[in-house]
Amino acid sequence: MHKDTLKKLQDIGAYVLASGCTKKSVKQVAEMIRAARDYRFIAIYKIVKNEFVILAGTGDEPSAYPRFPIGQGLCGAALESGKSVVVGDVHKDKRYLPAFHTTQSEIIVPLRCEDKHIVGMIDCESDKLNAFGDEDRQFLERAAGLIAHCLA
Repeated sequence: MHKDTLKKLQDIGAYVLASGCTKKSVKQVAEMIRAARDYRFIAIYKIVKNEFVILAGTGDEPSAYPRFPIGQGLCGAALESGKSVVVGDVHKDKRYLPAFHTTQSEIIVPLRCEDKHIVGMIDCESDKLNAFGDEDRQFLERAAGLIAHCLA
């Protein structure tokens, strides 16, 4: 991973430690993740009972799915597998729930607490096909590790 990316991860971790886990700080963390790698959209979902519930998203346009059952969508697939899900063309994946009409590719990363229990997801979307590679996955997985305790 590039030095610049590692520095941005350190900044995210420091911010989370300093600011706590308020709704405002989770929104700021989503924006920091988005800006770190110039992503188009980031959402942070928490699992509440049997649903994914959006805690924070970047931008001004609201997601079409602010809450949905845990068995649905790419978030549901990531929960079931316990692993990150990368989809290069969302229109070819039946699990995709269309949040924005311009989304072409997506990566979903589980948020795991220290006991390895999944408490939520980071959802990252792009308006470009095949936008996410291994470095994106590594970055988002490390960011998820820094913020998962906020959802516990």
